[in-house]
Amino acid sequence: MKTPKLWSGRFAGTVDELVDRVNASIDFDRRLYREDIRGSVAHVRMLARQGIIGASERDQLVDGLGQVLREIESGELAFQQKLEDIHTHVEVRLHEICGSVAGKLHTARSRNDQVALDSRLYTKRATLDLADELTTLVEALLTLAETHCDTVMPGYTHLQRAQPVSVAHHLHAYVEMFQRDLGRFADAFERMDRMPLGAGALAGTTHPIERRSVAAELRFASVTANSIDSVASRDYALELMSAAAICGAHLSRLAEEIVLWVSQEFAFAELDDSVCTGSSMMPQKKNPDLAELVRGKAGRLGGNFLALFVTLKGLPLAYNKDLQEDKEPLFDTVDHLGMCLQSMTLMLQHLRFRPERLRQALVQGFLGATDLADYLVARGVPFREAHEVIGTLVRTCIAEGLTLEELPLERFRALSPAFEASLFDALDPAQMLAARTVEGGPAPVRVAKALELSRAQLAARVSELTSWRATRLASLASFE
Repeated sequence: MKTPKLWSGRFAGTVDELVDRVNASIDFDRRLYREDIRGSVAHVRMLARQGIIGASERDQLVDGLGQVLREIESGELAFQQKLEDIHTHVEVRLHEICGSVAGKLHTARSRNDQVALDSRLYTKRATLDLADELTTLVEALLTLAETHCDTVMPGYTHLQRAQPVSVAHHLHAYVEMFQRDLGRFADAFERMDRMPLGAGALAGTTHPIERRSVAAELRFASVTANSIDSVASRDYALELMSAAAICGAHLSRLAEEIVLWVSQEFAFAELDDSVCTGSSMMPQKKNPDLAELVRGKAGRLGGNFLALFVTLKGLPLAYNKDLQEDKEPLFDTVDHLGMCLQSMTLMLQHLRFRPERLRQALVQGFLGATDLADYLVARGVPFREAHEVIGTLVRTCIAEGLTLEELPLERFRALSPAFEASLFDALDPAQMLAARTVEGGPAPVRVAKALELSRAQLAARVSELTSWRATRLASLASFE
């Protein structure tokens, strides 16, 4: 080739160095080399099947692409900014290996549909990889929850002690959140599983290509239906990043609770030394830095989503160079969410609750107040009247430095004759949990069933993801 630029025929002079620097994407899109080469192999095979190139030319190109792959993976092929992107690197090196036949690789293809293909192949794999990490996290949550169905802890609203729940019930709330995240990843995967190659720059091609055979080889469920949309849209990446940002918010909430639980003020749980750090100045410190970093990266995930959203919102059809800005936030999201999921799983595997401290915390905060109101309601007292009675008792306890359990029966009966000695049973945290048998409630029998159902749902999701990985992801091994 007379020049490394694949588009230089129209230009008489050289491009300014600044333009080269701004235009180049090789520093980040190099990670798409597997997808780029895999897509090129499938494209070459289709060209041969359609009689657009000969069988010997196909074999030369496929062998040459295999050599380029090996050189990249061994580090032998050096990346250069002047070659601007991964597509140019592959094609230029292929020309050095195969000669002029390499010029036929790009027949019936534009870099527009080529990069859309690479991006979809990458995003499909990344989505399943993140879903795999998330299933591992849900498994860790379920395992921890199953050991604490009868461990009672304060439940909170407004970060104020509210009513007793179990540790298992509290953790199961996060299981539900992360199961919905798995659903969002699966939904996104379904929509991104369409092959764009064949759209050309925006208007397809006059060559007699056959898109569906390429889609089958690359393990896509189908092909995109509109050539303009094929090269203009990145909503499949946006969906993954949206699901990742929501998942990051859930991770952040759990991380915040871990930070609180292991603090000396709460002391509800303890993290193993292996997942904590210390202070360079204060020798007594044991810091939950891993949880804090997970909490902090949620902002990064949300920012990545917003960055791509704003980039896309004002673009006219079809392809615009702005779309080059999709890759860095996408890659960053995949990398950091994966790291956060692994980190949270590790912390959960090394988190130990302190049941005695949890029981102590139940004594303070008047967590039985609602149950006492319900106790009166069950004896015919209107709820608003019962609420007033219990509020008065709480105010009395605060003034006298007592708990509800420490008040004598006559003090209760002075406010309502409906009180009997059995009221003290209603103040037992274990009884409070056992009585809440409503579906979705914290009664141990309900929680045990909920955890069992969640395990079954997770197993079904794992089976689905395993099937998708086996049947809907292309492998480089098929041509090496």
